[in-house]
Amino acid sequence: MKKILVLACTVIFLFSFSQKTMSPVEYKSSPKVFSIKGLSQSVSIDCGSSKMILLSGQVPLDPEGNLLGNTIEEQTHQVFKNIENILKEYGGTGKDIIKLGIFTTDIKKTPDFRKVRDLYVNLQNPPVSSLVEVSRLFRDDVLIEIEATAVIKNK
Repeated sequence: MKKILVLACTVIFLFSFSQKTMSPVEYKSSPKVFSIKGLSQSVSIDCGSSKMILLSGQVPLDPEGNLLGNTIEEQTHQVFKNIENILKEYGGTGKDIIKLGIFTTDIKKTPDFRKVRDLYVNLQNPPVSSLVEVSRLFRDDVLIEIEATAVIKNK
């Protein structure tokens, strides 16, 4: 009987003081960004003092799915607005971006893209980036898609 009591007390003790943390992974979407069924806009990974945010490729669509802009500059502005809206859900901004993956249908437009990008990212510590020219994106009128990774300090 004494062994059962000790075992019961030990189990209760362990469960009472065990760590009760939520999953270190959290998925979020912004109502201000076009959402596609079966696709998460972003995922956050808790890294202790900060969180890493991974964003799905963002395209120049408004929340209703309408294309905004006909030029690389106009479309890039909309893409970064979408990125910022998602990062705001975590308390961040474009200045928290550490990596960009850029897919464009015309690599000759890179200077025009960079001009807009520089309005949104931290230029003192610019993000690492990859730039890839593709023959087309998911729609013929979409000229650019950008993936982003950000790190935001936990509050």
